[in-house]
Amino acid sequence: MIKAIFFDVDGTLLSFDTHTMPQSTRESLFKLRDKGIKLFLATGRSPKVYPKIAHLIDFQFDGYVFCNGQYVVVEEKVIHNMPLPKEDLVNLLPYFEENNIAVHFTELDYSYANLENERVSKLRELLGATYPNTRNDNPERVKVNDTYQLSAYILPDEEEEFFKQAPNLRGVRWNDLFADIIPLKGGKAVGIEKMLEHFGLEKSESMAFGDGGNDTEMLEYVEYGIAMGNAVQSAKDVSVFVTEHVDNDGIYKALVKYELVD
Repeated sequence: MIKAIFFDVDGTLLSFDTHTMPQSTRESLFKLRDKGIKLFLATGRSPKVYPKIAHLIDFQFDGYVFCNGQYVVVEEKVIHNMPLPKEDLVNLLPYFEENNIAVHFTELDYSYANLENERVSKLRELLGATYPNTRNDNPERVKVNDTYQLSAYILPDEEEEFFKQAPNLRGVRWNDLFADIIPLKGGKAVGIEKMLEHFGLEKSESMAFGDGGNDTEMLEYVEYGIAMGNAVQSAKDVSVFVTEHVDNDGIYKALVKYELVD
């Protein structure tokens, strides 16, 4: 019996094309809540950035897995907290500068960038109103402030060289323009595990919806991983079911298939 469902945001709850949530998804969330099912957000966005798009979803979840699993919150209570190792971040600073790599740095209550380039501009165009605008600041902040995630504008074939500089980090991505950089032992699956433990729920009682490469571990971890029709192939490959595109009521149709809504 499914008692907990986790939802990614971009490309899952929200459409990349319309930057809105389908009405069928909205109605389904309330139906699930009425049935007593716990509903959670599992996003790469931070607790600082998410409120800027929360109005597009307009739903209060039972808990939030932020920063791709590194910061997990239930009713303002922190139940999991895993910042990036400072040593690796410090090692990366000269590499960023020497190679002109644009990076967004995510702290809990602040996010900033070191520079802007063509790759950043392309992502801003793709995300439109949901793009997390950040100011430029000094990346030396990583030496003294906890940083929970980097969004490094590196292409897939640039990852190997990148991670030679930071052996305790790894990347997850939902777009070829950049990778979210997280702890080697972090990720959405870890955040979900902590959330289930907090509520006394079993993995066998969990479901998740996602579309990106950063959702792959989450979809593989839960009992019922549902990939959106617009998902990357790696997400589809590990899922028990591939539903339709976010813009074609994919979440609603999967919930109907599993007899969770009608």
